[in-house]
Amino acid sequence: MRDAADQGRRRSVLVLGATGGTGRLIVQQALARGHDVHALVRSPEKATGLEGATLTFGDARDERALRTALEGRDAVVSALGTPASPLWEVTLLSAATRALVGAMRAESVRRLVCITGMGAGDSAGHGGFFFDRLIFPALLRKVYDDKNRQEALVRQSGLDWVLVRPSVLNDKASGPVVRAFTDLSGFHGGTIARADAARFVLDQVNSDAWLHRSPLISW
Repeated sequence: MRDAADQGRRRSVLVLGATGGTGRLIVQQALARGHDVHALVRSPEKATGLEGATLTFGDARDERALRTALEGRDAVVSALGTPASPLWEVTLLSAATRALVGAMRAESVRRLVCITGMGAGDSAGHGGFFFDRLIFPALLRKVYDDKNRQEALVRQSGLDWVLVRPSVLNDKASGPVVRAFTDLSGFHGGTIARADAARFVLDQVNSDAWLHRSPLISW
């Protein structure tokens, strides 16, 4: 286990999905912690608001672009997301994760903190009535099929990974103490601020508390 002194250690961190709502907060908070922050983004037009981070332009599914962005990094935070897709198959998350695992192995980068979501894996069915019975089957089933493939790739990667499953994300100010747990008995839905999710995710860059586990986080 890493000791308490290691928790504040500055790292060189690559952020994927840095232009999303949670990804931008991860970049901002990582910079505030003194980390050397790099982000892989598709184009300069997508990179507004990421001042202070070193940018590499490319597709997250391109292993060559990932290897370039990974040179000299200590850790990766994946905040990749995809829109709801009620009709079409989703493959972005698993394709990008497959390329990322290969690139991390090639560049000898071991720490991966990956955001998936409530509803992935054994957290399915714990989102509450509205989420489980209405939103999930109507809009998110194909997205979560891909999140499940993504999680399987991470688990099989041989890397030092943490899978973080936020409950329903919102843009409110930071709320109560964040709860993190894997025993979901009695849990039926919840919400969490993106800022709090970003903070928990960044804590895992230097912590082994949830190593090789998939905590659900919620207020």
